[in-house]
Amino acid sequence: MADSDTPHRPPLLLPEAIHQVLKPGIAWLRLETTQSREGLLDGAWWPRTRDIETELPGLISTLTEYLGPITRVGVDASAWNGLPTRLVIDDQVVHLDSDPVGDDTVLITRGHNDHFALLVVPPDTTADAAREAMARAVRADNITEAAQILIATTPEPEDSAADAAG
Repeated sequence: MADSDTPHRPPLLLPEAIHQVLKPGIAWLRLETTQSREGLLDGAWWPRTRDIETELPGLISTLTEYLGPITRVGVDASAWNGLPTRLVIDDQVVHLDSDPVGDDTVLITRGHNDHFALLVVPPDTTADAAREAMARAVRADNITEAAQILIATTPEPEDSAADAAG
């Protein structure tokens, strides 16, 4: 069988390059790079808006490059501005499911039954808080749920701290 006849199989381990960057020092996607997948989350995604049709194509294109074809995405419809039932991304149909997973999580399905859970960092999060949340999400030993990671990494509003002191 010639090399060209061999089907392309995505690697089981994700290379460090999966930490995609929009501008230096600010990743918008991080995935756990171990084969164990024992943590609660497989990675983190920091979209810049709540427009799923704008944000999802970049995520799916990047994930497809490393994981192979993505068939479904489960998101909480209340967290996004409109939710179509499917999108065509890079000539592939990706079905979108409105799952009550919470607005802090997105479920990615590769193939028929291989699921990846990603923390969704809210678009208005500061760069420092987003970096911290994403770092916690990709730790191989992470047992903290997405909502708790976001709570722990979101700084208190300054006027709330002043109100509490006064």
